[in-house]
Amino acid sequence: MNVLATHRPASSSSQAVEHFEVLIVGAGISGIGSAFHLKAQLPGTTFVILETQESFGGTWLTHRYPGIRSDSDLHTFGYRFKAWTSAPIATAEEIRSYMGEVIAENELEQHIRYHHKIYSASWSSKTNQWTIEAVRTDTGEPARFTANFLWMCQGYYRHSEGYTPQWQGMETFKGRIVHPQRWPDDLETQGKNVVVIGSGATAATLIPAIADKCGHVIMLQRSPTYFRTGRNAIELAETLRQLQISEEWIHEIVRRKILFEQDMFTRRSFTEPEKVKEELLGGIRAALGPGSDAEIEQHFTPSYRPWRQRIAFVPDADLFQAVKSGKASVVTDEIDRFTETGIRLKSGKTLAADIIITATGFNLNVLGDIGFTIDGKPLDFAQTVTYRGMMFTGVPNMVWVFGYFRASWTLRTDLVADFVCRLLAHMKKRGAKKVVTELRPEDQDMPLLSWIDPENFNPGYLMRDMHLMPKRGNKPEWQHSQDYWAEKDEFPAIDLDDAAFVYD
Repeated sequence: MNVLATHRPASSSSQAVEHFEVLIVGAGISGIGSAFHLKAQLPGTTFVILETQESFGGTWLTHRYPGIRSDSDLHTFGYRFKAWTSAPIATAEEIRSYMGEVIAENELEQHIRYHHKIYSASWSSKTNQWTIEAVRTDTGEPARFTANFLWMCQGYYRHSEGYTPQWQGMETFKGRIVHPQRWPDDLETQGKNVVVIGSGATAATLIPAIADKCGHVIMLQRSPTYFRTGRNAIELAETLRQLQISEEWIHEIVRRKILFEQDMFTRRSFTEPEKVKEELLGGIRAALGPGSDAEIEQHFTPSYRPWRQRIAFVPDADLFQAVKSGKASVVTDEIDRFTETGIRLKSGKTLAADIIITATGFNLNVLGDIGFTIDGKPLDFAQTVTYRGMMFTGVPNMVWVFGYFRASWTLRTDLVADFVCRLLAHMKKRGAKKVVTELRPEDQDMPLLSWIDPENFNPGYLMRDMHLMPKRGNKPEWQHSQDYWAEKDEFPAIDLDDAAFVYD
């Protein structure tokens, strides 16, 4: 469903139309990386990047709350083609600076159109082209593009608004209610009592950043979350720098080491979950100190096995240091209702608050909230089947970049980019103007399941809107495996002449 379809500018039959071979949606971490690969691997290809916001960065521009930082290491969240030379956990400003260098070094700026919000994408089999209708958010003017191939790099959540549940009595609260995704410039936390609802990466980042200023800050969670703790440094990288090894070599060596360790950790979370659980809790116990067992049992021991939801890395255990110091505390309970002065819990306790921050997650974004049509017929993505989490049955000349949950998002950006460039080159060699994925005869009786197996991974933002997502099958070709360590070998081996690809 296209929730933004009513916000269309008036168009004119005389409106100028620009044509490109490839149109990339989004100038975030995926879009910029994809543009680099397209230019490097298929030089001479005409392309444009359309970005809704006023600048590049995506997530790292949208989120401006105090302390905003990565929860993945930048040796793997950074691109494979550009060395990361600073601390592994980076601020939003550092990440945007890194992306800016990629743009400048590879002359990508000329290809980016900012302030361009897309509201429809229409495929015509007569022309074998996409027509993209957009509006300039800075002037209100319409803009129209045509493209042979559409590369969706807009991410997975709605940048315009975060997810905030509706609790009884919210309208009666006399303080301020803020979602971190839309942090107000004038919000003053000095000396205030703050309640942060949620216990994911956002809460873990925000709380230590404001704890010193607040009168007190409470992390209110319905249930505990897993965290990893450690130094915001890579000892191997430090050693290699002492040996004066080049940064390019350091980046590759450290990247491989981290990926090897992540692979082992992920596999152990399935094969020996109790041991992994104790290791994670041991890091928190070391940060909180002696006598913290009861607190850990109540507030930091999840009921699910590790990696059924994303595990945030807490550098230098700063969240737990804030708790240990008494500047922050954790309450595990459910909300009964908001009151004029705070929150009443189902246990009967009340939390006084001047400011309530709802770090309660995202609204899932299904392909940019764009209204898609194929030959005039509205496209319902929930009725399609995904090909390896990047293409969709019945949808021609389009790829979506949807990254990893248990590894850095950008790892898949690189893999998908290699695939797209290889696919475009293959189409050119065949003289094909169109490619679409279709179920093969042997796939016709395959059971169709939800996009993600909830027994494997079940964050709230996916579970709330799973009905909007494409289906998956029970074969590797027809699902998003979330396994970088398998896909890094599988993607280069994809047979582009397999019957799953239909060319015209």
